[in-house]
Formats: sequence, structure tokens, C-alpha cells
Amino acid sequence: MKMKEEINTNIVALYEGYFHEKPTSVVELPSSGSNRCYFRVVSDNNNALAAYNADRKENIAYLSFARHFDKCELPVTKIFAEDLDRHLYLLEDLGDETLFAYLEKHREDGFTHQTVALYKEVLDNLLSFQIDASVGLDYSVCYPRAAFDRQSMMWDLNYFKYYFLKLARISFDEQKLEDDFNVFVDFLLQADADYFMYRDFQSRNIMIKDNRLYFIDFQGGRKGALQYDVASLLYDAKAAIPQQVREELLDYYIGRLGQKKEIRESEFRRQFTGFVLVRIMQAMGAYGFRGYYEKKAHFLKSIPYAVANLKWICENAGLPVKATMLQGVFEQIIANKNLQRYADEKTPRLTVRINSFSFKKGYPEDPGGNGGGFVFDCRALPNPGRYDEFKGLTGMDKPVIEYLERKPETTVFFENTSQLVSQSVENYLKRGFTHLMVSYGCTGGQHRSVYFAEKLAAYVKEKFDAAVIVNHKEQNTKP
Repeated sequence: MKMKEEINTNIVALYEGYFHEKPTSVVELPSSGSNRCYFRVVSDNNNALAAYNADRKENIAYLSFARHFDKCELPVTKIFAEDLDRHLYLLEDLGDETLFAYLEKHREDGFTHQTVALYKEVLDNLLSFQIDASVGLDYSVCYPRAAFDRQSMMWDLNYFKYYFLKLARISFDEQKLEDDFNVFVDFLLQADADYFMYRDFQSRNIMIKDNRLYFIDFQGGRKGALQYDVASLLYDAKAAIPQQVREELLDYYIGRLGQKKEIRESEFRRQFTGFVLVRIMQAMGAYGFRGYYEKKAHFLKSIPYAVANLKWICENAGLPVKATMLQGVFEQIIANKNLQRYADEKTPRLTVRINSFSFKKGYPEDPGGNGGGFVFDCRALPNPGRYDEFKGLTGMDKPVIEYLERKPETTVFFENTSQLVSQSVENYLKRGFTHLMVSYGCTGGQHRSVYFAEKLAAYVKEKFDAAVIVNHKEQNTKP
């Protein structure tokens, strides 16, 4: 607790030093898979994200890359201020919508032309990171290594071995698998590797704000092969890109790459298969470490998606080298029914029911029978319903959203309520509970409560493996 207070004090000092005004709120955001902590900081006229990371070298890598990419006019987060001695930096707040959240929101529509076009824009930006921005980049700050070399590859493969294979009880001959790893790495090292490799180029590290793409979390970047980041994006497990779309996007990337440099396409594609496999193994290692070892069960939910990707590669492309033990390991993973149970829904999934309502017309009923859950009162916030231009609109309409998001108290209210809900969702998921209800109420059930219900729904879908139902009681709609 004392450390948290000290971090908070240092954030306030850094923010005041840059913006020359005192924050009205500093709210820690839910943690993801890293050891970094993020805080949303709001004052009367400004806002920012504060990042705390005790790893000084990783901070230096991030800040150096961010400033270089900004000079190259790439869409990355602006850096406002830094205090490396206190492990802090302030950066532009890009909001909460990631590419993954966008996919979840439009999942029922499938991969539409609009979604495919968005991915092509992502790939255009990726090429700029890999090739254009690689010129003049200071690779000496890369951390933990300056290149995705043999050592880095073996780290990933051993991560897969010790945190996935062993913990998932997949059998193998240690020496034979090590020999196959070396053969596989020899093959990967044949790829041209004189480019910036983003390292974790996937849908949760791509933000969407005001219909524009932004790119974050590149602190693990280093020199490496072009294929790795394309593999990371197209075989991003829970993004679940249909195979025909993957092929279309890979064709698009190769075509655009050919406009920048000469390549041998057949060789590029064969090497791409190898990098898809190494990326899948690295991801499985992460799922095993976070899920089996750290007991964070929601990471285990990604395993079936990774297994499906592995199955498709093995059945359609195959291993690009002769590696009998590794091939046998893959076959065991694909056939392992124990791994598939994470997708079987044998235990009831948590459903979060989120309502908007009018206090004048009574509370929403709780179909889960648990007594109603959270009820948050929005009436202390600015009311768009008082203005004629908003009277015919709801909290789902852009003018109302923009009005509310200009108010600092809106941000504070959402951060406070979403943190309370997050605490319960995390606890309910661990304990196997199946229902949680959250209700936002306002005067008419039309503007503020609808806005917060929609915003919380997007937030829960992005952060947790839970079903979400939205009910706008007074609007009689169920989006």
C-alpha cells in the first residue's frame, strides 16, 4: 500500500510539472499480461496516461522507440514527460478501444470488407515500422536483446517447453526435442533479418481513436525478420481471423512489400510458416505461464484458439524442416482433449448483464435471482437532457457521447465504477459464479445511463472472458 501511495504521489508531481495543474483523479487501470501499471490521470483541462515500470532498461527502450517513430510520423503515443529515476512516464491517452475490442464488437458481422480494409491499413503501417522507421533507429537500446537471434529464439522455444509442454503434461524426449529446436532455429536464421521487429504486433496493441489507428507496446522491439510480425498479427489467437482472410491479407502484405524491396516470394512464404509456428509456440508458453503457473484462468481460454491455428498449419503447410520429435509434440497437442476442455463451456460461463434505467420508473429486474448487483447513480453528472439539441438522442449517439466525454467527471465516474465491477468479475470468474448484474440509473434513462452501460459493456468484453448482455430498460432495445 505504501508503494502505491508513493507511485501516486510521483505521478501527481510529474503531471503537475508538465501540465501546470493538479489532477482531479488518478485511477489505476486493470492489469493485463505485463508487469507495467497504467494510470488514467485527469485534470480540469488535460488528461494523460501514466505508466509505471520498475524495469529501467525497458522504459528506455520504449521511450527511445516512441520518439523515433514519432519523428518518422508513425501513429504512436505522444510522450509528454518522463522520470526514469522514479520509473514513470506520461503519455497521450488513446482511450480504451483496441483493434481486438473492435473485432469483438463486430464479431456477429464476420470479417466484413470494412474490417479487412482496416487490417490492410494495419499492414501498411507495419511495413513503415519494419522498413522505413528502421533507418536511423538506435538498436543499442533494445531490451533484452538487440536482435531476434539464436539466443532469443531458443528462449521462446524453451519457454514453450517448460511452461506449456511440461505443465500441460505433453510427453517428449528432452534431448531429441532440443535437437529439433536447433534444426528449426537454423532454418529461421536463414531469413533476412535486417529490419525492425515489433515483437508483439497483435490486435490488443493496436488502438482506434477517432477512426484512426495507433500503435503501442513496442518496447520489446529489436532487429529481426519481416515474417515474425505478420505471423503475430494474422495468427493472433483470439482474433480468430478466417483462413481465407489470412491468405488475402498475406497476399496483400507481400504485394506491398514487393513495391519496397525485391523478395523471393516462395522462400518468403516458406519462412513465414516457420515464423507462424515459433509465434504460436511463444504464445502457448505465455498462456501456460500465466494460466497454469500464475493461475490466471482466462489465459487458458486462449489455448484452444492457438491449437486450432497449429492444427491448420500442420495439416496444410506442415513443418518446413524435418523435426520428428517436434512434429510428434504438435500431434499430441492437437489430439489432446484435456486442452480442448477450456473451450467446451462445461462449467457455466459468467454472464454480466448491464442495464440502463430511469430512477423515476423503477429498478431493472434481476433474472439471475441474485438481488440486483451494482446500481450506480449517474444523476450527479452533467445532464445532456437539459439541452434541446440532445432531447431526441440517446447515450448511444455521437453528439451525446462527445458532450459527456468532454466532462472530466465522466472519466472519473467511469473509472471508479468500472474498477468496482472489475474486482467482482475477476472474483466471480475464479469462483465459477455465473451471473453479475450492473445497472446505471439516471433521471430519464436516456442519456447518461445509456452511455455508461454501453461503455462498460465494451470494457468488460475487452478485458474478460465473460458473456455480456446490455439492456436499455427505457429504450426497449437490446443491442
